[in-house]
Amino acid sequence: MRAEERQHRILGLARHAGRVEVTVAAADFGVAPETIRRDLSELERRGLVRRTHGGAYPVESAGFETDLAQRVTLHVENKRRIAAEAVKLLGEAETVFVDEGYTPQILAALLPTDRPLTVVTASLSTAGAIADSSNTTVLLLGGRVRARTMATVGSWACAMLSGFVIDLAFLGSNGISRELGLTTPDPVVADVKAKALQVSRRRVFMGDHSKFGASSFCRFAEVGDFEAIVTDTGLSSAEAHRYGLMGPQVIRV
Repeated sequence: MRAEERQHRILGLARHAGRVEVTVAAADFGVAPETIRRDLSELERRGLVRRTHGGAYPVESAGFETDLAQRVTLHVENKRRIAAEAVKLLGEAETVFVDEGYTPQILAALLPTDRPLTVVTASLSTAGAIADSSNTTVLLLGGRVRARTMATVGSWACAMLSGFVIDLAFLGSNGISRELGLTTPDPVVADVKAKALQVSRRRVFMGDHSKFGASSFCRFAEVGDFEAIVTDTGLSSAEAHRYGLMGPQVIRV
């Protein structure tokens, strides 16, 4: 098998499973682990995967995006810790925007129910998970539902957001970098995120270490737009410091 064909198949495996392990791929393709490492290095050079210890995971781009079913299986413990730490930043906020994605969904379930709170979200999954709290008013943005993420997008969602003044927005992204800011593959998703950022007084970014240094197609925010970044210790302290110099408090859990 030629290297190009093997790399194409490796990328397909990574996108299907959410990551690829060097030892497993070497056994599957009948090659040495070092051959797979070279393949992964080439795929990383082309911006298609990010290397980790013992393997790699796919980078989301304009042509590829993981769906919600995959997201609930990747870096789950990290996402739980991130959500638990991020919710501590709620303060006295009475209105909150909760982004689409699995980490925001976890956070939504941790929001206090012993005081009145209005939650605005584009995520059907998040809305359904918290709508039964008597003290929580859930406002679901209208628009076209993206089957991949079960979230609404489009002009209706943005028009609804433009009529709000929100105390605090919890936002995620497909990638965050010091050079390119926060990015996502789909322009209509970027529009909703950008509008939520615009109408919110405070902004908190939540994302595990795999998001850092990655970039996608559509930029919707700058690092300095956020008061805080909450991530896991997979992001080195040195790199966290570099992001912190751009404005936000960087919290690693």
